[in-house]
Amino acid sequence: MRLEVDTAVRMLHAGGCSMPCSIGRGGVLPAAQKKEGDGATPLGCWPIRGFLLRPDRVRLADDGLRMPWRWLRPDDGWSDDPADPLYNRPVRHPHLFSAERLWREDDLYDAIVVLGHNDTPPINGHGSAIFLHCWRGGAATEGCVAIPKPELLALLPRISPGDVLRIR
Repeated sequence: MRLEVDTAVRMLHAGGCSMPCSIGRGGVLPAAQKKEGDGATPLGCWPIRGFLLRPDRVRLADDGLRMPWRWLRPDDGWSDDPADPLYNRPVRHPHLFSAERLWREDDLYDAIVVLGHNDTPPINGHGSAIFLHCWRGGAATEGCVAIPKPELLALLPRISPGDVLRIR
Protein backbone atom coordinates (compact mmCIF):
# COMPACT_ATOMS: atom_id res chain seq x y z
CA MET A 1 0.00 0.00 0.00
CA ARG A 2 1.20 3.49 -0.75
CA LEU A 3 1.39 5.76 2.30
CA GLU A 4 2.28 9.40 1.79
CA VAL A 5 2.19 12.49 3.97
CA ASP A 6 1.61 15.78 2.16
CA THR A 7 3.04 18.14 4.77
CA ALA A 8 1.90 21.25 2.88
CA VAL A 9 -1.77 20.41 3.49
CA ARG A 10 -1.30 18.11 6.52
CA MET A 11 -2.91 15.07 4.90
CA LEU A 12 -1.91 11.41 4.97
CA HIS A 13 -2.90 9.45 1.86
CA ALA A 14 -3.05 5.67 2.26
CA GLY A 15 -4.43 3.14 -0.20
CA GLY A 16 -6.98 5.47 -1.76
CA CYS A 17 -8.05 7.07 1.55
CA SER A 18 -7.03 10.48 2.87
CA MET A 19 -7.08 11.71 6.44
CA PRO A 20 -5.84 14.77 8.32
CA CYS A 21 -2.49 14.45 10.05
CA SER A 22 -0.24 16.51 12.23
CA ILE A 23 3.52 16.87 11.94
CA GLY A 24 6.30 18.22 14.12
CA ARG A 25 6.11 21.56 15.90
CA GLY A 26 9.37 22.45 14.10
CA GLY A 27 7.85 21.86 10.64
CA VAL A 28 9.75 19.65 8.22
CA LEU A 29 13.42 19.29 7.36
CA PRO A 30 15.48 17.24 4.93
CA ALA A 31 16.55 14.14 6.86
CA ALA A 32 20.23 15.14 6.66
CA GLN A 33 19.42 18.29 8.67
CA LYS A 34 17.36 16.54 11.38
CA LYS A 35 18.74 17.01 14.90
CA GLU A 36 17.61 15.56 18.22
CA GLY A 37 15.09 17.81 19.94
CA ASP A 38 14.40 20.15 16.99
CA GLY A 39 10.74 19.06 16.80
CA ALA A 40 10.95 18.70 13.02
CA THR A 41 9.51 15.88 10.94
CA PRO A 42 12.15 14.42 8.59
CA LEU A 43 11.35 14.40 4.88
CA GLY A 44 11.97 11.14 3.04
CA CYS A 45 10.74 7.58 2.55
CA TRP A 46 10.79 5.62 5.80
CA PRO A 47 10.34 1.85 5.93
CA ILE A 48 7.68 0.60 8.30
CA ARG A 49 9.40 -1.66 10.85
CA GLY A 50 6.41 -2.82 12.89
CA PHE A 51 3.81 -1.89 15.48
CA LEU A 52 3.69 -1.37 19.23
CA LEU A 53 0.19 -1.66 20.71
CA ARG A 54 -1.11 -0.91 24.19
CA PRO A 55 -3.02 -4.02 25.33
CA ASP A 56 -5.42 -2.25 27.69
CA ARG A 57 -6.50 0.29 25.05
CA VAL A 58 -6.31 -1.43 21.65
CA ARG A 59 -8.53 -4.22 20.41
CA LEU A 60 -7.44 -5.69 17.08
CA ALA A 61 -7.69 -9.13 15.56
CA ASP A 62 -3.96 -9.93 15.70
CA ASP A 63 -4.32 -12.52 12.96
CA GLY A 64 -5.21 -9.63 10.66
CA LEU A 65 -1.88 -7.85 11.10
CA ARG A 66 0.74 -8.54 8.45
CA MET A 67 3.60 -6.68 10.12
CA PRO A 68 5.66 -7.65 13.16
CA TRP A 69 4.06 -6.27 16.32
CA ARG A 70 4.10 -6.62 20.08
CA TRP A 71 2.21 -5.41 23.10
CA LEU A 72 3.62 -2.38 24.91
CA ARG A 73 4.70 -2.86 28.52
CA PRO A 74 4.65 -0.21 31.26
CA ASP A 75 8.46 -0.09 31.32
CA ASP A 76 8.95 0.37 27.56
CA GLY A 77 10.96 3.35 26.40
CA TRP A 78 12.85 4.66 23.38
CA SER A 79 16.34 6.11 23.81
CA ASP A 80 16.60 9.78 22.83
CA ASP A 81 19.99 10.53 24.37
CA PRO A 82 22.76 10.95 21.76
CA ALA A 83 25.31 9.78 24.38
CA ASP A 84 23.49 6.45 24.80
CA PRO A 85 25.00 3.42 23.00
CA LEU A 86 21.35 2.37 22.44
CA TYR A 87 20.37 5.73 20.87
CA ASN A 88 17.20 5.52 18.75
CA ARG A 89 16.47 2.01 19.97
CA PRO A 90 13.81 0.53 22.25
CA VAL A 91 14.89 0.29 25.88
CA ARG A 92 13.37 -0.68 29.25
CA HIS A 93 12.93 1.71 32.17
CA PRO A 94 14.67 2.44 34.38
CA HIS A 95 17.36 3.32 31.85
CA LEU A 96 20.69 5.01 32.58
CA PHE A 97 20.24 7.52 29.75
CA SER A 98 17.33 9.73 28.72
CA ALA A 99 14.57 7.70 27.10
CA GLU A 100 11.03 8.59 26.16
CA ARG A 101 8.35 6.61 28.00
CA LEU A 102 6.08 4.78 25.56
CA TRP A 103 3.43 3.84 28.18
CA ARG A 104 1.61 7.16 28.55
CA GLU A 105 -1.40 8.46 30.43
CA ASP A 106 -2.79 10.05 27.26
CA ASP A 107 -3.63 7.98 24.18
CA LEU A 108 -0.87 9.24 21.85
CA TYR A 109 1.04 5.97 21.95
CA ASP A 110 -1.85 3.52 22.21
CA ALA A 111 -0.79 2.40 18.71
CA ILE A 112 2.67 3.16 17.33
CA VAL A 113 3.93 2.48 13.82
CA VAL A 114 7.73 2.37 14.10
CA LEU A 115 9.40 4.10 11.15
CA GLY A 116 12.90 3.31 9.93
CA HIS A 117 14.27 6.83 10.30
CA ASN A 118 17.93 6.99 11.36
CA ASP A 119 18.13 3.32 12.29
CA THR A 120 20.50 1.56 9.89
CA PRO A 121 22.64 2.33 11.83
CA PRO A 122 21.52 5.18 14.07
CA ILE A 123 23.68 8.29 13.92
CA ASN A 124 23.75 9.85 17.37
CA GLY A 125 21.99 13.21 17.47
CA HIS A 126 20.22 12.87 14.09
CA GLY A 127 16.76 12.20 15.48
CA SER A 128 15.08 9.41 17.38
CA ALA A 129 11.63 7.93 17.95
CA ILE A 130 10.08 9.03 14.66
CA PHE A 131 6.73 7.25 14.63
CA LEU A 132 3.26 7.33 13.11
CA HIS A 133 0.97 7.48 16.15
CA CYS A 134 -2.37 8.71 17.48
CA TRP A 135 -2.93 12.45 17.53
CA ARG A 136 -4.19 14.90 20.08
CA GLY A 137 -6.82 16.80 18.12
CA GLY A 138 -4.40 17.88 15.42
CA ALA A 139 -1.78 19.30 17.80
CA ALA A 140 1.79 19.35 16.54
CA THR A 141 4.09 16.47 17.51
CA GLU A 142 7.73 16.37 18.58
CA GLY A 143 8.69 15.26 15.03
CA CYS A 144 6.37 12.33 14.36
CA VAL A 145 3.33 12.08 12.12
CA ALA A 146 0.03 11.63 13.95
CA ILE A 147 -3.51 10.80 12.82
CA PRO A 148 -6.81 10.18 14.62
CA LYS A 149 -6.76 6.91 16.58
CA PRO A 150 -9.73 5.27 14.77
CA GLU A 151 -8.07 5.90 11.40
CA LEU A 152 -4.74 4.57 12.64
CA LEU A 153 -6.32 1.38 13.98
CA ALA A 154 -8.17 0.87 10.68
CA LEU A 155 -4.92 1.39 8.76
CA LEU A 156 -2.80 -1.17 10.67
CA PRO A 157 -4.24 -4.35 9.05
CA ARG A 158 -3.69 -2.83 5.60
CA ILE A 159 0.06 -2.24 6.07
CA SER A 160 2.29 -4.97 4.61
CA PRO A 161 5.98 -5.83 4.79
CA GLY A 162 7.87 -3.61 2.37
CA ASP A 163 5.52 -0.64 2.79
CA VAL A 164 7.08 2.75 3.42
CA LEU A 165 5.78 6.08 4.66
CA ARG A 166 6.81 8.88 2.33
CA ILE A 167 6.92 12.30 3.95
CA ARG A 168 7.07 15.16 1.46
